[in-house]
Amino acid sequence: MTKQYKQLDIRQTSVLIMGLMATGIGQSLVFAILAPLGREVALSELQITSIIAVSALIFALASPHWGRVSDRVGRKPIIITGLAGYTVGTVLFTSVLYAGLAGMMSGLLLYAVLMITRCSQSIIMSATGPASTAYAADNSSPSMRTKTMARLGTANSMGMILGPAVSGALATFGLLAPLYFAAGLSALAGFVVWRMLPPTPKQDLTSRNPRKRLRFTDPRIRHYLAGAVGLFIGFSAIQQTLGFLLQDKLSLSGIETAQLTGAALMISALFTFNAQVTLMQRLRLRATQFLRLGLLSLLIGACIVAGSERFAVLAVGMAFMGNGLGLAMPAVAAGASLAVSTEEQGAVAGMVSACPAMGFVVGPICAGALYQIHGPLAALFSAGVFLLVLVVLSLHDRHTHPR
Repeated sequence: MTKQYKQLDIRQTSVLIMGLMATGIGQSLVFAILAPLGREVALSELQITSIIAVSALIFALASPHWGRVSDRVGRKPIIITGLAGYTVGTVLFTSVLYAGLAGMMSGLLLYAVLMITRCSQSIIMSATGPASTAYAADNSSPSMRTKTMARLGTANSMGMILGPAVSGALATFGLLAPLYFAAGLSALAGFVVWRMLPPTPKQDLTSRNPRKRLRFTDPRIRHYLAGAVGLFIGFSAIQQTLGFLLQDKLSLSGIETAQLTGAALMISALFTFNAQVTLMQRLRLRATQFLRLGLLSLLIGACIVAGSERFAVLAVGMAFMGNGLGLAMPAVAAGASLAVSTEEQGAVAGMVSACPAMGFVVGPICAGALYQIHGPLAALFSAGVFLLVLVVLSLHDRHTHPR
């Protein structure tokens, strides 16, 4: 019997978007200010990027678990758990940074406590993404899956747009002010989800015919997951060294660096949002075709960033990268969701949510080390990764869909 899907209504979509947008704003705030803030507390570039990388590894390991848990206990409680964890974790992480700025903690001790705090936060906050994605999959038909995932993707895009703008405005009150704002916003989002999001019906959460646990190597989804990991290795390499690049090339102060880094990330996010609300809604392409177009745009953007000497040129490169991300990630989420059964939606959503984090494990570490050798090497590394993934996916698509 064919499953009857009840499409997401305006209230459900709005609440999901708010929860994901709160997380997106918080993450973009961290990315915009961590480079100058880390230098203010005397951490090296490699130490700063390693905090992101190791916490991303924890996030990647935890996400599939939360996806499977949401299959058993429901999507709504897991979404709320993630937002609560994000709130508490952000307050603790910011408080440790305050101790560093105040001289109460420094050196390896500060680095270690920041690492532990951020990793602890990642374990819990990784619950929101997979549970939200699975909730959307539960309430969208296969024919509407790509468009639904694109709409959900706009939440993160709006967060990435608003986050840098908020960061630049609040940075005038100090580099920690944006982080405390992010904690309050995620707490508000958790309250709204608790009060307004209808729970997933119990019959949608269990399977009468239990399946073998879904794995990253499953041939139905491995090309989507590998493509997502690759594109985020390249994207995170540029994103996490962007503040260093701007500060060194333009001789900026810490606050000026946070503001200009935020502006560059906001430009990228605007083009991500535009791709998701225009191209993803109007073009009728296979998920793998959207993914390949996205990687091509990311490749062009990385090459422009690598050769940029002025902010205006760098902004063009970030626009290409934002457009590529807007095409690629909804395609990964939709393609992987359509490739598996109804009972596997939570598991596959957890795996898709883990892919960006896996990319952030490798990208920042490689980029941080390369940046210390020569600044442009970080963006050139990204370009090489995008090219490799694009070639591999093109060969796969040609084999799967011969002309």
